[in-house]
Amino acid sequence: MLSPETLERYRRMTPGERLALTFEMIRENTPYLLVGKSDVVDRRFELLRRENEERNSRILAALAALKPRGAAAP
Repeated sequence: MLSPETLERYRRMTPGERLALTFEMIRENTPYLLVGKSDVVDRRFELLRRENEERNSRILAALAALKPRGAAAP
């Protein structure tokens, strides 16, 4: 869990700063994702894919729920 101070610093970041932080974290953690036998690495990436798909589905469902009822589709 992040401290309130860390969360506040994150909230004050610009989108560019957040993106830079994301890329930095990816660079630092990628080597750990690739460690191990190929079947272990494959399972690790399959889990990440599943988690991403679940998160994206929840986001899309929430966005769909925000649409006003009866709104015409583009």
